Amino acid sequence: MMTSDKKHKRAAAAEGTPVPSAVLVPEIRPEQSIELLKELHILTREGKLNQDSRRKLKQVYHLFQFIEKLLQELQAERADAEAMGITLADHGAGKSYLGFIIYDLFFKQRQNGRIYGIETRPELVQKSRELAARLGFKRMSFLNLSVAESAHSEELPSHIDIVTALHACDTATDDAIAFGLQKQTRFMVLVPCCQAEVARALNSGKALSLSRTPLAELWRHPLHTRELGSQITNVLRCLYLEAWGYQVTVTELVGWEHSLKNELIIARYTGQKKRAAAQRLQSILEEFGLTSLLETRFHLPEGQPSEGSNVGK
Repeated sequence: MMTSDKKHKRAAAAEGTPVPSAVLVPEIRPEQSIELLKELHILTREGKLNQDSRRKLKQVYHLFQFIEKLLQELQAERADAEAMGITLADHGAGKSYLGFIIYDLFFKQRQNGRIYGIETRPELVQKSRELAARLGFKRMSFLNLSVAESAHSEELPSHIDIVTALHACDTATDDAIAFGLQKQTRFMVLVPCCQAEVARALNSGKALSLSRTPLAELWRHPLHTRELGSQITNVLRCLYLEAWGYQVTVTELVGWEHSLKNELIIARYTGQKKRAAAQRLQSILEEFGLTSLLETRFHLPEGQPSEGSNVGK
């Protein structure tokens, strides 16, 4: 029996018309620009999708579903959203798959709003600028900056509505959080990757820790050190965001069969800074011998933590 897809292809071929890529690749959203996906090399020139590209597209689409809800929420609650335009900064943008797809599916249909792609590799920044120009995506800006540098760059506005960081490596996720705090960001959407800083710190004091506490057995072996370091890092990030007034949700991005870097952190600003979160963060740092990170990564709000306080509990 002939499937509906086969019938469509055969009918199109008989009429001498090209078969739409959306028919060939049903995973693609109907409003998505096929030309964009070809330019990003997600689709081949013939409109086909290989297995690696299918996984990549599934990750970006799944992440977009979360981001789309936040964009719609901002638009619904702000009467001036169309006048002002929503701003989104994508850190560690790489080839800007995420930024381009967000622009194509949401920003392109609106009169205002801007996406900033922030990336350290100049050749990728230049290619993204050229692609945006070819596609007519006029409200996309690409900046050759580190995440840390972007917090002080005059090329970015003083306020950003949404900060995204997809697989920003090691401390780049922490820099994205610092950027979001400085820019008074309403939402942060983070998929951390390759967290190594805490593992290095655990290793540096391993001999002393083994003699001090049985808990050090958790990071005696290098494999455990890496995995525990990654877990602790994300727990600390969540507590840090809560201490600064964000409500935090942690979930999976996609199934583990698609990516091992799979933890998705969504932070929503409420303004309610939690002293209990700051206290727990400091306690974890002390327990694992990581208090030096208070000076380098986790700058708590003034007056926190406060001993004996029940605020935020």
